[in-house]
Amino acid sequence: MSYEIPPEAHRLHAEGRSAGSRGDYDLALTLLGRAAALAPDWPYPPYDAAFTHLMRGDTRAAQNLYERVASLSPSGFFTCRTTLDMLRREHAGQLNPGFSRAFVQLEWLENREEKKRILRGITQRFPGFPPAWKELSLLLEDPQDRLIAMDNGMAGDPDPETRTTLLLNKAGLFASLGDVIAAEALYAVIADDPDVTPTGAAFARAFRDRRMPGL
Repeated sequence: MSYEIPPEAHRLHAEGRSAGSRGDYDLALTLLGRAAALAPDWPYPPYDAAFTHLMRGDTRAAQNLYERVASLSPSGFFTCRTTLDMLRREHAGQLNPGFSRAFVQLEWLENREEKKRILRGITQRFPGFPPAWKELSLLLEDPQDRLIAMDNGMAGDPDPETRTTLLLNKAGLFASLGDVIAAEALYAVIADDPDVTPTGAAFARAFRDRRMPGL
């Protein structure tokens, strides 16, 4: 960022996050709103406020704030694009009402097998929802099953963040299996893919340039 964030904005933001973690959503939104007013170009307060609204079940307010974060940080900000895409799908009727709130809470589920079971159910019911395939691919053990999950995720028109993760993980899987040629070819594709995040493209270009100097 090219501007300085006031210390008071930092303080209010931290207190707002703390209130949200305690479940005091009203206080959290008040504090985060004050932080945003002091630093209107800082995406962090509206990002956390969007998540707070999502936890309250107000998906319309959440989407509006994620839209603001996306405009403040066009290259991406944490999981903003993924959550925003999910909310758009929910509001378009592609996902059940309340789906987004339930899905983001899966991150807190520590039981690996239970999480895998839930994700399998989601991919069966909503096969065109890429983040579920991405998360499932991380839990699968068989390489072929992981590749199938990644390809299914790619087939669902993933948001840039999900697309980037799927492609990079697929290239990494190829490399771990000893298929260096396939890994290098995929990294080369990612490096020039306009639909991945700038960070993902930069990572792929660095790998490509290191492995294939002269390209």
